[in-house]
Amino acid sequence: MVRVKVDKMGCGGCARAVTEAVQAIEPGARVQVDLGTKLVTVSGAAGPAGRIAHAIAEAGYPAEPLPAAA
Repeated sequence: MVRVKVDKMGCGGCARAVTEAVQAIEPGARVQVDLGTKLVTVSGAAGPAGRIAHAIAEAGYPAEPLPAAA
């Protein structure tokens, strides 16, 4: 599981754009977006968190990968 902080998300359109950006590089991934906490959780991702954060940033939403939960 990969977690990414995306501070500039604020609406359903943002959540959709972020989800599409992640699924473009990780087609089988399950993406959960929490607009309240500004967290994106990706399950089933094969790539590293930095790659996912980069894809989200390329979609116009600066993103910061978070350490894996213990």
